[in-house]
Amino acid sequence: MALAKLKSDTTEARLAWVTLPTGAAWANAARADAMARVREMGLPTKRDEYWKYTDPTSLTDAGAGKAALFHSDEAALFDAVDRVRVVFVDGVFDAEASDDLTAEGLEIERLADAMAADIHWAKDVYGVLEARGQKPVERTLAALNTAMATDGVVIRATAKAVKPVNLIYLHRDETSDAVLHNLIKVEAGAEVTLLETGPAAARFSKQLEVDVAEGGTFHHVRAQGRDHERRAVTHCFARIAAESTFKSFTLTFNGVLTRNECVLEIVGDDATAHVAGVCVGDGKDFHHDDTVFVTHDAVNCESRQVFKKVLRNGATGVFQGKILVKEGAQKTDGYQISQSLLLDDDSQFLAKPELEIYADDVACSHGSTSGAIDETALFYLRSRGVSHDDARNLLTLSFLAEALEEIADESLAEELRDRLEGWLARHR
Repeated sequence: MALAKLKSDTTEARLAWVTLPTGAAWANAARADAMARVREMGLPTKRDEYWKYTDPTSLTDAGAGKAALFHSDEAALFDAVDRVRVVFVDGVFDAEASDDLTAEGLEIERLADAMAADIHWAKDVYGVLEARGQKPVERTLAALNTAMATDGVVIRATAKAVKPVNLIYLHRDETSDAVLHNLIKVEAGAEVTLLETGPAAARFSKQLEVDVAEGGTFHHVRAQGRDHERRAVTHCFARIAAESTFKSFTLTFNGVLTRNECVLEIVGDDATAHVAGVCVGDGKDFHHDDTVFVTHDAVNCESRQVFKKVLRNGATGVFQGKILVKEGAQKTDGYQISQSLLLDDDSQFLAKPELEIYADDVACSHGSTSGAIDETALFYLRSRGVSHDDARNLLTLSFLAEALEEIADESLAEELRDRLEGWLARHR
């Protein structure tokens, strides 16, 4: 009863500041349904099972708090890539800074425009995949995003896209509280790559719903950062049909609190779903949480979860990953690995790997490890003239390599490796 009262009070305090946006009738209904889910479930507290390692208070408070702006002389990530740039400043679409939203094989619109249309394909995706992902684990902050979001993009891939789409999130206001919701629909046989970069806001709630039809391919590469004081909660919900491919990779630098949730539902035979991530954290205020739930509900499908975290000076990393194999999902190949490299005795890695299997012809595995730099390997490099710091950095990059290999485009992977090398060089 005490927990129920706490959740109810927290929820009502937050919702007192919320006014639902308005749009077309279907959009209003989707937002109202999401708000009903929020009230029914209640906002999370640290006493919830999947929040026991991460305190959600700063994500559920009515105010965003303050996050100092971060300035860097580095060139913008993916600047050398020929892409369609879609820019948001503190959660608001910036048309002047964005490219023309036309590209071969793609239809790109602003979410606000789609939600105002009486007839739009977004009706079959917006809030639909999020609602499907609420069981068996409640994800109330995702429902709150569905209810509140007024901006974002909707992208429909009708063929193999010639250019990737780069969503660029700029942070200019120290107290900004951004809520973005993006929709991706990949038609049968189509292919698209989505890039996401930037800190976005002092507090950022971002949701991605991806519907991949038969034979479709979706690639996602995201770099979160670099503001040191930012807070973010992100959700990705995907429905993956027969013979289709879904691949998502996230690199995270800095930040006080980052919670990334990924909920994948494989509903068609012979499909592939990979989700991977790398985070590097420095300092006792750094807290990074990856929470993943993959459901196999089809035959002969493959999923991979590969997460690596490098932590130092009291940083905290969390991984909660589950593979659920439903009855009849035979010949499932599910792989899950979560590992941390602790560069001192003050940092910690908290892991909760899970398998739940109701089929008998499967190959599923999970593993989780924490450790320090291999002293033997370090000595070997030092004995060949490599400096102590350079040797540690080489071994750190080697530790992260398996996750980076999940990126299909080697040029994108190489650029992220370069950024990791730069971060490690600055944090000797």
